[in-house]
This record gives sequence, C-alpha cells and structure tokens, in this order.
Amino acid sequence: MEYEWKPDEQGLQQILQLLKESQSPDTTIQRTVQQKLEQLNQYPDFNNYLIFVLTKLKSEDEPTRSLSGLILKNNVKAHFQNFPNGVTDFIKSECLNNIGDSSPLIRATVGILITTIASKGELQNWPDLLPKLCSLLDSEDYNTCEGAFGALQKICEDSAEILDSDVLDRPLNIMIPKFLQFFKHSSPKIRSHAVACVNQFIISRTQALMLHIDSFIENLFALAGDEEAEVRKNVCRALVMLLEVRMDRLLPHMHNIVEYMLQRTQDQDENVALEACEFWLTLAEQPICKDVLVRHLPKLIPVLVNGMKYSDIDIILLKGDVEEDETIPDSEQDIRPRFHRSRTVAQQHEEDGIEEEEDDEDEIDDDDTISDWNLRKCSAAALDVLANVYRDELLPHILPLLKELLFHHEWVVKESGILVLGAIAEGCMQGMIPYLPELIPHLIQCLSDKKALVRSITCWTLSRYAHWVVSQPPDTYLKPLMTELLKRILDSNKRVQEAACSAFATLEEEACTELVPYLAYILDTLVFAFSKYQHKNLLILYDAIGTLADSVGHHLNKPEYIQMLMPPLIQKWNMLKDEDKDLFPLLECLSSVATALQSGFLPYCEPVYQRCVNLVQKTLAQAMLNNAQPEQYEAPDKDFMIVALDLLSGLAEGLGGNIEQLVARSNILTLMYQCMQDKMPEVRQSSFALLGDLTKACFQHVKPCIADFMPILGTNLNPEFISVCNNATWAIGEISIQMGIEMQPYIPMVLHQLVEIINRPNTPKTLLENTAITIGRLGYVCPQEVAPMLQQFIRPWCTSLRNIRDNEEKDSAFRGICTMISVNPSGVIQDFIFFCDAVASWINPKDDLRDMFCKILHGFKNQVGDENWRRFSDQFPLPLKERLAAFYGV
Repeated sequence: MEYEWKPDEQGLQQILQLLKESQSPDTTIQRTVQQKLEQLNQYPDFNNYLIFVLTKLKSEDEPTRSLSGLILKNNVKAHFQNFPNGVTDFIKSECLNNIGDSSPLIRATVGILITTIASKGELQNWPDLLPKLCSLLDSEDYNTCEGAFGALQKICEDSAEILDSDVLDRPLNIMIPKFLQFFKHSSPKIRSHAVACVNQFIISRTQALMLHIDSFIENLFALAGDEEAEVRKNVCRALVMLLEVRMDRLLPHMHNIVEYMLQRTQDQDENVALEACEFWLTLAEQPICKDVLVRHLPKLIPVLVNGMKYSDIDIILLKGDVEEDETIPDSEQDIRPRFHRSRTVAQQHEEDGIEEEEDDEDEIDDDDTISDWNLRKCSAAALDVLANVYRDELLPHILPLLKELLFHHEWVVKESGILVLGAIAEGCMQGMIPYLPELIPHLIQCLSDKKALVRSITCWTLSRYAHWVVSQPPDTYLKPLMTELLKRILDSNKRVQEAACSAFATLEEEACTELVPYLAYILDTLVFAFSKYQHKNLLILYDAIGTLADSVGHHLNKPEYIQMLMPPLIQKWNMLKDEDKDLFPLLECLSSVATALQSGFLPYCEPVYQRCVNLVQKTLAQAMLNNAQPEQYEAPDKDFMIVALDLLSGLAEGLGGNIEQLVARSNILTLMYQCMQDKMPEVRQSSFALLGDLTKACFQHVKPCIADFMPILGTNLNPEFISVCNNATWAIGEISIQMGIEMQPYIPMVLHQLVEIINRPNTPKTLLENTAITIGRLGYVCPQEVAPMLQQFIRPWCTSLRNIRDNEEKDSAFRGICTMISVNPSGVIQDFIFFCDAVASWINPKDDLRDMFCKILHGFKNQVGDENWRRFSDQFPLPLKERLAAFYGV
C-alpha cells in the first residue's frame, strides 16, 4: 500500500523559512539555521517535509527545492539508520516517482539522494531500485530517461564493486548490455551517460563487461566522431583505460585508434584534448609502445609539441603580463601542502657516494597555479616518457622543430621550445650532448628574457641539464649558469624566484663540493632573498639552503659562513609559532644545516633542541586527550612531532657527544618510548632513526631504557612498513655495537625476523643492506648465538654487501661474519664463492680485518687441498681471481 503523508501547513512554512534563511550570506544567520536543523532532526517526520519540498512543492523556486534535497542527503548520511520505516519508504518512492522532474537541477538532486541512500543501505535493502531505474531508461519521456541515467551513473561511480558481487545477484549482467544499447541514442546527453556508466567497470576488469568487450569497443568506434564534446571525452577516456586492461582487444585496431587519438589530441574542446593526450602517456608505459607508435611519430611529435604552448586563457590565469609582483603578498590558497620526507637511514654506494633517493623532484611542474593538470603539462609529460622510450631515435623528429621554436620572435612559441628541450632532457641526453655547447649558453641568455614566463621555464630546463653542466670544466658553463641563476633567485617576479630556487637546489645536488669556491657568493644571495621573499617562496628557499648544506657538508663550517646564515634562520625560527606549519620546512632545513655545521652549530643548539622536545611533548599530549575524548579534543597534526624528531636526529648526528648535556636535562627518552609505539608508521620511523643516532652520540642515557626498547624494535621488524623496518633494523645494529656481550638476552627477539627479511624476494636494496649489517653486528658481539644460523643467511648477506662503500658499518659487519665463520665453518662451505666475492669488494680493509680474511681464505684452501681449490677457483670471474691473488695470496 502506498504510504500517504500530508504535511502540516504551519510546519511546512517554518521549514521553507529556514531554507530561505540558509541561503543568506550572513554567517551568523547560517549558524542559527544549522542549530535549528539539528533540533528538527529530533522529529521523526522532519525528513518527510524535506522530500515533500523537493519533489511535490512545484510552486517553490528550484534552488530552494534542491537545497531541501541536499539537506535531506546530509541527514541520510548522518542518521539514516534512525529513520522510521514509513519515512524511509516515503522517501524512496518519492525519489523514484520524481527522477524525471522537468528541471535538470531537481533531477540531479534526486539522483544524488538516490545514490546516497543506495550507498547507506548498500543497495541490498532496496531491491527494486536498479530494475526500476533500468526500466525507466526505456521511457518515451526524455526527462525520465535522462534522470534515471544520471542516477545510474552516480550509482556506478559510487558502488562499482558491489554491483559486481553475488550479494546483489550480479545486476551488471543485465545492466551492461542495456547501457550498450544507448550508445546510439539520439540525445547526446544520454549517449554520454551510457559511455560514462560502462567506463566505471573497465579498470576493475569486471566480468560482465569483459563478456561484451568486443561489442563495447565496436560501439565506441561508432561514437568516434560524435558532435558532443562530453561524448568524445568519455570515448577517449574509455580507450585510455582499455589500453591498460585489454590491450589485446585494441591491438588489431591500433592503427586506427592512434589516428583517431591524434585528431582528438587536437580537439577544439580542451577537455577532450586533455583526455586524448593521456592516451600517449598510458601507451608509453606499455611494452608494445615502441613498435606501435614508430610509424606515427612524424605526426605525433608536432602535435605534442604544439600542445605545449600556453593557451591564451593560461596566460591570463597566470597573469603572464604581470612582470613584477614580488611585493604582492601571497594568497594562502596558492600554497600547496608540503610533504615531509622522513629520515631513512641508507648506506653509501661505491659508484656515487650519494644516497639513492627516489627522485621525483623535477617532474614537469612549472605552472602549478592553474588547474593542476592541463593539456600543456600532459603533452610535456607524454613527450618526456616517449623520449625515455625512444631515446635518441626521437631526435630526428624533434630537432627540426626545436630550431624553429627556440629562436622564435613570439615569446609564447619560444617558451614552448624551451619546455620541449627540458622535457626530452632525460630520455635524449646522449644524443643532445653535441648540441649542448651551443644550447646551454643560449639558455643562459634566455634567463634574462624580458618575459617572466620565459625566465621561469628556462630555469627548469637548465636544471634538467645540470648533470652535464657539472661534468664540464667549471668555468665553461657552471660558473656562468650559477651566476645567472643566483640573479634569478632575486628576480622581481615570484614565479621566476620559485623556479630559480628549485633549479638551484637541483644544481646543488649535482655539483656538491664543486660549489665550495663560490660559497660566500651563494650565501650572500640566499640570505638576501630572505628579506625579499613572500610566504610561498620562503618555503622553497629553506629547501635550497638545506640542499646546499647537504651538498657541501662540513665546508659550510666556517665562522664567516655561519655568521651569514644562522641569524636570519634563527630570526624566522623565533617568529614562528609552535602551531605554524611553516616550521616543517624550516626544521628540515635546520636539520641539514646542523648536520653540516657539526660543532659550528653548538651556539644555536640549546633553544632548537628544547623546542623540538616541546613539539614532541605537545603533540603526544594532544593525541592522548584526543584518544580519551575525541568529541572534545581534536587530533593533533603529527607532522609536527615527526619533523621535530628528525631535527633531533640531525642534531645528534651533527653534534655527536656534545648533545649529551641536552639529553641529560630533558625527558626525550620517555617521549621516544611513546613515539616508538605510535600507531602512525612515520612517527615510529623517525623515532627509530633518532634512537640510532642517540645510541651513537650518548649511549649512557639510552642504556637504562634498552630493556624497554628492544621488544618494541623486535615487533617493528615488519617489512610491510619498509622505512619503519629499515630504521628499526639499523637502530638494533647500533645498539648491539654499544651493548657488546650484554646484547645476548635480546638476540631471540630479533634474529629470526632479520633472517627472514634478508631472504625475502623483492626486498628493497636499502633494507637488505641494513639487515645484513645488523646481522653481522649481532654476530660480532654474540657469535655463539648467531653463528648456528649462518647457513640460512650467508648467501644473501654476501650479495647485498658487495656494493656498498668501505665504512665503519661495513667494517663491523664483516668482522662479525668472520667471527661467525670461525665458530661455525661448515655454515659457509656451500656458499664460499659468495664470501670470496664479498671480501674482494673491499678497497682497503683495516689490517686486522685483512688478516681475518686471509685466515679464512687460506684455511678453506688448506682444508680442501690444492687440487680442489684450483677447480673451485676456476669458476671465479677473472677480476675476482686476480684480486684474491693480489691481496690475499690465494
């Protein structure tokens, strides 16, 4: 029986009054409205009034009716399980009866409401919803068909998984063929809905869609030339996703698809062009890309290059005609949230001496104030990945275009040429080298172009060639480039300042100590920028200073440099409040500076140390309040604590034993005990790094806590959280060196996990190396306990440590392995060739370690006899054979 409900006239007027008031711009009125709405939620039939206004009260204006529906949607989200049955049924039937309202706004609102109810009752409590909506698609009335499709599209977006589950008896088996029929509908809006609905099921490779995949692709092709932009956009989006999941089905048509996407990438409608441009990005990640695209490159490359020009609208949005804006304060919403990269302890490698950081820094990111992703960026990113696929084979298609662009009299064209040059830098570096002696000076000249947008892109492009610049004699390119970039850091345009600062940071990473002769000049500029920069660029400046400190290290520790650098940093430090997020980049910067200055940082360390401990304490206290009474106290931003722990690590590393008095006078170890048990992995990661650093700097204060700390370290040897596990492993190794034989009771808590980790497939290099070092160190201090397991880890142990540079950690680890071999020689027999290889990786071991190696090598040789040794060593690669003979006489 239909549920009949009539509103009370007075109640209805009261609610209409409220709806009118809530559209008022006055925030005080809005607050009162919120309170009244909350009170009205106490009445069981309040929601009936809301649906009544939305669907039945046609005399009211549309915005008011729609608003009523949206308030109802929020109530459904918050209180749906408390609605009386009658109310729920009334709302459901009203929704279905009014999905075809003549107003597009009301139809859309009803659609949103239906989806929200569906996601609450998870569709199974509303069994007739999908059949009813699907049958309404066949209605002769356009509004009904469009409304039902709109609702279905929202349901497909929100509940894709459950639509394909047994819970509902797999309605998609009926829905997908049904949607496909509408690809040929006469209304563009309906065609667009139909494609959008099916698109929701591509990426998950939904069975129901895979059954109809050929018919789907055929229907897509039929829509290729659709006059409606929204339809073309959805067709492009479908093809991009199919590329990832059903390449096999697209391959036979690939030639035509590529031709089609070439047209669409030049579509008049920017949204269609952007969707189509994604195709090249996705295709470039597929192994078949190289063969499929090669014949199309002559057409494709000019299209991508053309897409890299700023559009007129971009230039307006970017205020491309405003040259000097350095005095205009930044608006807060322009400042993107930064993400702090927590400390991960890593080994230094033979080849480079710098840690392998996953480098995502120099993505194409030169105009981040417009909508973050646009045709220009997508085209540039596509060119970048294609350059990495084709390498120098791309150059014949690019170079003729570059000649035209780079020297063009229109700045917009020239600017796009400079972007092209930067985009191909990584992939085509080898082939570009012959042209660089001519191009780099030209680019350095472009740094003083009169157009700010040209100056800023030039900074970025030059940073992409920094590696080559640094490989040449410094006076040729490095010095002129540095001189000009430093001028750009003081540019009168904020975007140029930002680009120059970022580019300079990249240059610092590449040049490292090559910059030492210019330090005074560099610091002069960076310090001057402090007084000049608005908010956003200040944050990038901190990064450039931190990177400088990382790159030149102890060379920064000269009284005159410290005098220049520290006062402005400390002044900012004193100005910032404890709850200001600008502390993050400043703390990171100071952490690098403290590590570089070492004892030079002593005069500044006390207030910095104190404040970090306070930040940790405040955050923990706030977290405890929030856990106890979440409705009264909000959760703290734990980044404050993480960044503070990382700066404390930097201080401990930089000051070494000098940090002892500071630790003695504070409760940092009690706080760390709490941080090490925090549920947020990044907090644990940073606290284990600090534990390792304090263990090295002042073990006397750490020692009394070891019995509490070790079980926590043991439970964190979980490789699911790579960085947490890595830092915990490293800390255990540092602790064992300090504890010596007293480490014995703790071996059972950690050894099995470590052996398991070193034997796991796909464990990242850094974690493998740290695990090997820690196992070696444990074996060094407690050989009797660790040696019995030698056979289980010796092989991965040897292979993971053969590439790292000679250093303290490697030294103690190898002493440990030698000691264990002497306790359990049979544990190494089967894998002895790996041990030989690892020994040969040492450039110059200390004398007593060399003697240990000799003893083991000769012992093995004597045990097997000359004949067997010859047969064994014949398997060695020649360099290994020669090294062992030269260094160890075997």
